[in-house]
Amino acid sequence: MNKGTGVLQSVERAMRVLDHIAAAPGPVQAKHVAAALGLTLPTTYHLLTTLVAGGYLVHLSDERAYALGHRVDDLARGLHRQIEAPPEVRRVASVIHREAQAAAYYAALRDAEMVVAHVAECALHPRIRPLTIGFHQAPHATAFGKLMLARLPADDREILLEHTGTPAVTPATVTDRGLLARQLRQVTGTGLAVEVDEFQHGLSCMAAPVTDAAGRFVGAVAVSMPTTRLREDRWSVERAVRLGAVRATRAVALSTAARTGRITPP
Repeated sequence: MNKGTGVLQSVERAMRVLDHIAAAPGPVQAKHVAAALGLTLPTTYHLLTTLVAGGYLVHLSDERAYALGHRVDDLARGLHRQIEAPPEVRRVASVIHREAQAAAYYAALRDAEMVVAHVAECALHPRIRPLTIGFHQAPHATAFGKLMLARLPADDREILLEHTGTPAVTPATVTDRGLLARQLRQVTGTGLAVEVDEFQHGLSCMAAPVTDAAGRFVGAVAVSMPTTRLREDRWSVERAVRLGAVRATRAVALSTAARTGRITPP
């Protein structure tokens, strides 16, 4: 165990191995895993064997390489079950999708991450391709991520950004910390987050916060659309998003009441 961190080193190394193989375009040989992660070959084989035994990796003997195992898919399905938006919230997302004529999202706050929990889309108004269920990357470049960053205390926000970084996802991504801080102050003031071409060129997003019955920030509703359309229909889209956030806030309260048996205030 690493002193003062509570992190078990062998587990941390195993997770790094799993992450490395998951990010690879195909099966990876042990020697390449060791070189990439700065591990000795015996240690790497020990970690790989452990992950294979657990079903998280498979050993492809013909290729003398390792790839993801079936347990990873089990974990993904489990994650989807756990983050799935309540039916009441999913219905709100469908209404936003129809009213804004845009792909609509619900992202839930989970341990300083905004995770996409539901998407309402159609052939005419498809989602931004990377924004699938479970997406949580690049908070500085997404509208719902900016909402979360704006809600965090300054010190906590800096710690998070040190971890995630502020890479340029597109040429328009706000990467300068000072400029991002000014943008987040505007988000706080307006109660609305907008990103223009920051996550994907030619597409923009708008998001509004969702709170629980106690007024705590728990998630966000958002829409995405071509940037040209957002500029043309800004106010009608904003109305749909803001109203959707109000409805989603009520839906969260109703869902919580149904789950706990408590009556929500009128």
